[in-house]
Amino acid sequence: MTRKIIRLFPVLLIATALTAGCSAIPGQKEEVKSLKIGISVYDQYDTFISEEISQLKAYAKEKEQEWDITITVEVQDANKVQLTQNDQMDDFIRRGFDIACINLVDRTDASSIIEKAKIAGVPVIFFNRELVEEDLQRWDHLYYVGADAFESGILQGEILAEACEKDFPSIDRNGDGVIQYVMLEGEAGHQDSMVRTLYVINTLKEKGFQVEKLGDEIANWNRAQAETKMNQFLKNFGDQIEVVLANNDDMALGAVDSLKKILGSKRQASEDGHPWPVVIGIDGTKVGLEALQAGELLGTVLNDAKGQAISMLELARSVVMHTELPDDIKLIDGKYIRLPYQKVTEENVNEIMWDMQIKNQ
Repeated sequence: MTRKIIRLFPVLLIATALTAGCSAIPGQKEEVKSLKIGISVYDQYDTFISEEISQLKAYAKEKEQEWDITITVEVQDANKVQLTQNDQMDDFIRRGFDIACINLVDRTDASSIIEKAKIAGVPVIFFNRELVEEDLQRWDHLYYVGADAFESGILQGEILAEACEKDFPSIDRNGDGVIQYVMLEGEAGHQDSMVRTLYVINTLKEKGFQVEKLGDEIANWNRAQAETKMNQFLKNFGDQIEVVLANNDDMALGAVDSLKKILGSKRQASEDGHPWPVVIGIDGTKVGLEALQAGELLGTVLNDAKGQAISMLELARSVVMHTELPDDIKLIDGKYIRLPYQKVTEENVNEIMWDMQIKNQ
């Protein structure tokens, strides 16, 4: 009898270890009272990403009591280095996080994170920077939360087209019937950057407007870099520039910084005979909306940071704790949650700002 017990003990030990190491994904039965979320962002200084993470933390704090669980949210900055982000995934796995939310540094290089996640049984929600579709299909527990980049480009084009339809001479200052513009792009090869750049111009052409590109520069979503690029645009093209199109608000504000320093305030520049070109951004960040209220931007396209943050936390809870998603959050093809963009101009910016304040209280 003793020998049998001794022989069985290692087998039982191994079985216990395997059971303890199994992922909860297939359908855990025990009640879970905590949710540990590891978040890796490509760059903590990106204004939109910073706002999105702040919204997620606030929502997590709000929901802890309602859901009767402890929610741990840890954010790590990959500092624009994919290898660093890969190591951060290792860290989340090693320390027993239930789920990872990854804002990819390189959307075409998700393989390492996906393989680590599959082996460890840790689901991943990618967000904001959409990975290649084939990569998202490599495991059942990979998800994406964000928006369709092409929509933001279309809406940016519509903002300018509507302004032209309302008062074309105020845009076409030289009266040649053509919109002369410069473009400030995000990252080279980045999907959102390429799509926004393409669709804003296509939309203008479809609306019947002729356009001429004077210059196009990469500013890596960064305000300071955009200011430097805009300085060069002004040096090269001066008053020829009628419109500045930026792939995000930070770069639009970099252009505004340059205009202020070189031409003076919008009013002063106009009085001196050097009126500002029209500047349009994308994201609807707090600082972008404030610049729009001040008349420094013609418009921006609201990227719903609040909605994406809520969707991420609800999806994380659903995946880990096997709860139903709220009715207003739709998981498309079992993989995607996409939130719509919204045009913001002087006509509705105050309403948008007020709505954001109410939501954030």
